[in-house]
Amino acid sequence: MLNKILENKSKIVIAVIVVLCFAIIRVYESQLFYDPFLAYFDSEFKNLPFPQVDVLKLFGGLLLRYFLNTILSLVLIYSLFQDSDIVKFSSFLFVFFLVLLLGFFLSILAYFPDANWLLFYVRRFIIQPIFLLLFIPAFYYQQQNLKK
Repeated sequence: MLNKILENKSKIVIAVIVVLCFAIIRVYESQLFYDPFLAYFDSEFKNLPFPQVDVLKLFGGLLLRYFLNTILSLVLIYSLFQDSDIVKFSSFLFVFFLVLLLGFFLSILAYFPDANWLLFYVRRFIIQPIFLLLFIPAFYYQQQNLKK
C-alpha cells in the first residue's frame, strides 16, 4: 500500500491542491463574486421574493465561478486519469451543463418567482463542483470495465 501511495504522490499532491483551491473559492465567495442569493438563501427564503439583482453582474459572477470550478475539475480529472480523451469529454459535458443550467437559472429568475427551491438547486449545481463528484466515479468505473 505504501508503494502505491509513493507511486501516486504527484496525483495526491495535485488532488490536495485542487481541493484547497475549491475551499478557498468557497471561503471567499462573497468577496470574489457578485451573488445576492448568498444572503438570500442563508435566510428564511421560503416565503420571500427573489432579491433585486443586476442580471449581467450575476450572470458574470456565476459564469466566473463555474469557469474556475471547471478548470480545477479538469485539472483534477487529468491528474487522476492521465487521459486527454476523458478531459475533452468532460469539457464538453461541463459546457453542455453550463448552457443548460444558466438557461434554467435565468428562466426561473424571470418567469417563476415562486420557485425558490428550484432556483436554490439549479444555482447549487452552477456554483459548486458537484459534477466532479459524479464524473470521477463514472470515469473510474469505465476504466475498470475497459480493463476486464
